[in-house]
Amino acid sequence: MESTDKQVFILGKTRDGRTFRPSDWAERLAGVMSGFRPGGARKPSALSYSPWCVPTVLEGVKCVVVHPALREAEPMAWDFCMNFARDNHLQTVEACLLPERP
Repeated sequence: MESTDKQVFILGKTRDGRTFRPSDWAERLAGVMSGFRPGGARKPSALSYSPWCVPTVLEGVKCVVVHPALREAEPMAWDFCMNFARDNHLQTVEACLLPERP
């Protein structure tokens, strides 16, 4: 995955600015998507998130970063994430996640 690929950030803020609840929504969404990953699902030896759908916090706001490779590999999984955002009136932003400085 290239760091210059634009990802979709699903923010934990509704379109009218309210904080989305429950507070663990990002981890739940990413957990559901954990089986969708490069090379396919793995044996459940340890829980890990897919690199295509990662929960994080940006500027104090919980969010899920969805990589465009998910759309290419698993269109229905991509649609699930985008529909989740739409159905819950969540803000989305298309941007490039830059690596942290060392």
